[in-house]
Amino acid sequence: MLKLYSYFRSSTSYRARIALNLKGIEYETVPVNLLKGEQRSEDYLKINPMGGVPALIDGDFVLSQSLAIINYIDNLKSEPSLAPGDYKDQAFVRQIALSIAEDIHPLINLKTQKYLSDHLGADEAAKKEWYIHWTTTGMAAVEKMIAGYGKAGNFVLGDKVSVADICLIPNMYSMRRFGVSLDAYPLCCAIERHCITLPEFIKAAPETQAEAPADLEQIHGPNAPFLKQAA
Repeated sequence: MLKLYSYFRSSTSYRARIALNLKGIEYETVPVNLLKGEQRSEDYLKINPMGGVPALIDGDFVLSQSLAIINYIDNLKSEPSLAPGDYKDQAFVRQIALSIAEDIHPLINLKTQKYLSDHLGADEAAKKEWYIHWTTTGMAAVEKMIAGYGKAGNFVLGDKVSVADICLIPNMYSMRRFGVSLDAYPLCCAIERHCITLPEFIKAAPETQAEAPADLEQIHGPNAPFLKQAA
């Protein structure tokens, strides 16, 4: 069985869980608590020298980086393809995934937030301003790209789930958790409304992870009822 090192609230881990669920691949989750610094432990750094999550172990093969993991998962089982359609569709959904994974996420993740406070003296208000700027700027571009391609439906690519949706939904979840309005992104919100009704996405959600605290909904405040939206 595959082993996934994951933090319940990590958007990158969330991506990997969605991909595994969509493929119907069984896996064991090994929690790595980022807030306690477990990702920097000597034992974990032997698995992932970058000190991040997720990490996937398949036998003696170890892989990190969520998009590499998703690609690996996609090759383990042919259906459903996570980059469906013709070569243009495949390139487009990867463009959306990379826009989120490479242009948005690195600027807002926990390591960046910690550096802002520990080394640059940013307070919570400044860090939130930083987060809002980069997430909203990035999401505005993603919304325009999806609109411009003209195939949005239940998913970024019409009726075909893809790596684009796998990256989009965790990013939107993170924005909601930080209280960022998503009203400016109607296409993305429509896709989100559909995806969160699907069992593969619900099973991957932070709230459904075994290590998630019982009071997670209180921690997240009014944006918390992710699963209630899917009911």
